Amino acid sequence: MIEFVRSVRLWFAPERVRDDGDTPDYRFSLANERTFLAWLRTALALIGGGFAVDQFLPDLRWAWRAGLALALLAAGALCSLRAVSHWVRCERAMRRGQDLPVSRFPALLSVVVALVAVAMVVVVLAGWAG
Repeated sequence: MIEFVRSVRLWFAPERVRDDGDTPDYRFSLANERTFLAWLRTALALIGGGFAVDQFLPDLRWAWRAGLALALLAAGALCSLRAVSHWVRCERAMRRGQDLPVSRFPALLSVVVALVAVAMVVVVLAGWAG
């Protein structure tokens, strides 16, 4: 728990990451930052998809529409938080000369997106059926 709190503090004071270890090759730090931005783009896409489901499917039953929209919005929120957490953890690992952290989050996010996609297929097929 203490490590988590320390990590969250580093989200808002990234200059403190420099207190650990040695400066890594800048190419690796920049690659880490590009990965962070890719996660943020993914989060924005999920959030946009959640709003689109809510706004552009008014004929869909409320429970389906709200469920799909909330799943996408929650995935987007988690993805954005995961982005900064992963950036800090990777930056610290690189500075300490440790292996990069592993996570189950990509698999979890993939499962959520796949479930929402299957639900959307059902919605589309049900919509065509009348």
